[in-house]
Amino acid sequence: MAGGVKTGAEMDGKRYDSAFARLAKSKFRSRFRLSQEDVEYIAAKGMATIRTHCEDFIRTRLAPSNPPKDGRQTPMRGHPVFKAQHACACCCRGCLAKWWKVPEGEEIPAERQAGIVDFLMAWIERAMAFAQARDGSKNNSRRS
Repeated sequence: MAGGVKTGAEMDGKRYDSAFARLAKSKFRSRFRLSQEDVEYIAAKGMATIRTHCEDFIRTRLAPSNPPKDGRQTPMRGHPVFKAQHACACCCRGCLAKWWKVPEGEEIPAERQAGIVDFLMAWIERAMAFAQARDGSKNNSRRS
């Protein structure tokens, strides 16, 4: 995908830094964080299950050429992947077109879907690390 969203085989571990930096400039996109409930859900389910959920959400809610309820198909909360989709501008076909040049009105091919999933999972991994550091610092400050 244009703008930094590519399949995992195309780049190394820092592959999304420029895309995340671009998203960080958006007041709306940068406000999304994982809650403690999200962190616990991810820990309980495991990243493999979260990836499976993500693949399903992308395949059924974004990949069709004209998804049902487009523009309203991704809730703001209820699942960590939903937060990732909003944070990464992968929540609807309009945002995908605006931010990542994914054409509207055409089915998203499987390879591009995989790139979107990789990008969302990278955001979730970063958000998990941030949440764990945040929660760790809160716990450390309570011990003082």
